[in-house]
Amino acid sequence: MPPTGSLIPADAPFSAEQEAWLAGFLAGVAAAGRREGGAGDAPAVTIDVLFGTQTGNAEFLAGELAAGARARGLGGNVTALDDVTPDQLAAMSHVLVVTSTYGEGELPDNAGLFWEALQAETAPRLEGLRYAVLGLGDRGYDDFCQAAKLIDTRLEQLGAGRLHERADCDVDFEEPAAEWSAAVLERLVAETGVTGDTGASPSPEPRAPRSPWNKRTPYRSRLAVNRLLSSPRSAKEIRHYEFDLGDSGITYEAGDALAVVPLNDEALVGGLLAHLGASGDQEAARLLRAEHEIRTPSKELIADLVERAPSSELAAVVAHGDRSDLDSWLWGRDVLDLLRDAGPAAAPPLSELLSLLRPLQARQYSISSSPLAHPDRIHLTIASVRYGTGNRAYEGVASTYLADRVGEDAAVGVFVQPNASFGVPADDDAPMVMIGPGTGIAPFRGFLHERAARGATGRNWLFFGDRHRETDFVYEDELTQLRKDGVLTELDLAFSRDQAEKVYVQTRMRERSRELYGWLEEGAHIYVCGDASRMAKDVEAALLGVIAEQRGRGDDDAAEYLADLRRAKRYVRDVY
Repeated sequence: MPPTGSLIPADAPFSAEQEAWLAGFLAGVAAAGRREGGAGDAPAVTIDVLFGTQTGNAEFLAGELAAGARARGLGGNVTALDDVTPDQLAAMSHVLVVTSTYGEGELPDNAGLFWEALQAETAPRLEGLRYAVLGLGDRGYDDFCQAAKLIDTRLEQLGAGRLHERADCDVDFEEPAAEWSAAVLERLVAETGVTGDTGASPSPEPRAPRSPWNKRTPYRSRLAVNRLLSSPRSAKEIRHYEFDLGDSGITYEAGDALAVVPLNDEALVGGLLAHLGASGDQEAARLLRAEHEIRTPSKELIADLVERAPSSELAAVVAHGDRSDLDSWLWGRDVLDLLRDAGPAAAPPLSELLSLLRPLQARQYSISSSPLAHPDRIHLTIASVRYGTGNRAYEGVASTYLADRVGEDAAVGVFVQPNASFGVPADDDAPMVMIGPGTGIAPFRGFLHERAARGATGRNWLFFGDRHRETDFVYEDELTQLRKDGVLTELDLAFSRDQAEKVYVQTRMRERSRELYGWLEEGAHIYVCGDASRMAKDVEAALLGVIAEQRGRGDDDAAEYLADLRRAKRYVRDVY
C-alpha cells in the first residue's frame, strides 16, 4: 500500500454500493442458470482470473469475478500474475486479467515478472486462449491504466482471442467495473454453453467480511494524539498521530494502510472564490473545500485554460509538446496558480470550473502500529508538506489538514486499506530485513511492535536514515529500547548530511554485503518502504549488487535470484 504522503491508488476500497451490487449480481446469475450435473461433477470449463495489485482491491475484484463464474457452473481460479508462467498461461482456455497501474505506467509489484516473461521472444503462442482485461487507474496520470493496456495488447500479439473489450476504470471504478464484470460473465456463459444446475451453492466462497467503513462511508475517528517527532530545528516536520477506533469495530494488520479523508485549506478556497468574484457563494465554498481537488490541476482544466488563454505561459509550454517540460512547469502549482496565469478574463464560470476539477481523494498512509500492541488505536507517521515559491505558501492537502486544521480530539474521516502482501512473515522464526528511510520507517515500527507482541524469535534488521541524526532520528528512544530488548537485532543508520560525503541506506547495505546476503540465504524476508522514484530503485540496484558480489555469478544470476525472492513473497515493497 502506498505509504506516507501518497494518494489513494485506483484499486482503492470497495464501496458499499459495489458490495450491494455484487450480492445482487451473484444472486441474479445463480437464478439465470447453472450447468447440468450432480454435486460431485467437476466444471466443464474453468475460468482463470489473474490479478496485479499494489494495495489489494484488484485482487478483491478478481475474487468476486471467480465467484461469479462458479455461481454460473463454471470453474473459477484466482492467481496473482507473477505466479503464472507463460507455459501455464498457454494451457489455460479462458483468462480474465484485473490489474491496477503503479507509478509511471508500470506493472504492480506482483505482476512485473509476468510482464517480463510475456514480453520475451520465447513467450509461447496463445491461439487457444480467450481473454478479457479490466484496468484500474487514475485519469490524472498520463499513463492511465497503462498496465492493463500493455497486457491486453501483448496477449493479442501472441494470438489470443479477445473475449470482451478492455475496460479502463478511473478512481471511482465501482460502476464501470460492475458493468464490465456482468457483461464478461454473460459472454462466458454464452460462449462456453454452460447451463443448468451444479447442485452446489451459488454463493461466493466464505471470506472475511469487508469493513462497513470505506471511501464513501468513512469512520469519524477521534484524533487522540498529534505529536511532533522531528526536532523543531529540522528542515522537515514529521509528526506522530494516533486515531481512536472507539466502537467502530475496525480491525487492521501491521502493514495495512489508513486512508484519511481531508478537507482543503480554507485560505486556498477563499483565494479561488475571490479570483472568480464569488466570495459570498457558501455552497461553492463547501464544494471546493470538501468535494474537489484544488491542489493538483486536472488534465481537463489544463486543456480548458489553454483553449481560453492561448497566449498564457501554460499554453506556450503545452504547445512545445514535451511532457517532461509540462510536468516541470506544473510541479508545485495549484488551480489558483493556473487561473492567475490564464488571466481574469479567461477564468471559466464557477459552475464550469467545478465540472473541470477532479474529486477530492482520500490520502493513504502506512500504518505505524501493531494491532497486538495497540488494538484500540491506529498510528501514523507523516511528514507535513510545506514549501513556498515567490509570494505564495503551499501546503500538502492531508498532511497539513491533520497538522494544523484538526483540533484537539476532533473527528477525522478514516478507513483501513488492507495490504495482504505486505506484512510480517507468518513464520515467527524467519529473519526480517527492513529498509525504510525517512517516513518509510512507518510500517517497520509496526512490524517490530508486532514481533515483540508475538514473541517472535526471528532476527530483525532495520536500515534507517534521513538528513541529520540530531534533528531527524524519529523514534530514536523506541528503537534504542527495542535493541536493548533484543527485538531489533541489527540497526544500520545513514544520516546523509552529517558528513562531507553523503551516505544513504543503500551505502550501508553495500558496506554489510556479506552479512546481508547471509541473512537472505538463511531465509530472510526483505521489505522496502518509501519513495518509489529514486530510493526504491537505488535500494534494488544495491541489493542486486550485493547478490552479484556475494554469489560471483554475474548480473543475470543476481536478477534471477531476486526474482525468486519475489516469487516466494520474500522481497516485497510498499512504495509510492
